[in-house]
Amino acid sequence: QVQLVESGGGLVQAGGSLRLSCAASGRTFSSAVMGWFRQAPGKEREFVSAVSRTGGSTHYADSVRGRFTISRDNAKNTVYLQMNSLKPEETAVYYCAADVSWYPSDSYYNSNTKTYAYWGQGTQVTVAS
Repeated sequence: QVQLVESGGGLVQAGGSLRLSCAASGRTFSSAVMGWFRQAPGKEREFVSAVSRTGGSTHYADSVRGRFTISRDNAKNTVYLQMNSLKPEETAVYYCAADVSWYPSDSYYNSNTKTYAYWGQGTQVTVAS
């Protein structure tokens, strides 16, 4: 069982930055691939980024690559998402999620929401133009 609590959302001007945090409780955090997703009003939830169990592999949606950075601190049971050069169209609720599936190596991840068994409550990010 993993409980996830996001924080760090808020209102920012276009071009600005925010750092999201996701604090996890439970013994399986270090064995879970951690992902960030977002959902804008009237749209489906979409993959943003994922980080492997050790933090050695990171993955990004094409739309955020080069501007967002995902990281994790297994000692603190926390995953982060640094978001730079934010755009108004990135206004959404951002969710942290944990995928506890078994993968054969640290480089594996999945961008499908269905593979993530645990979700936080989300944090609102609003980017003003």
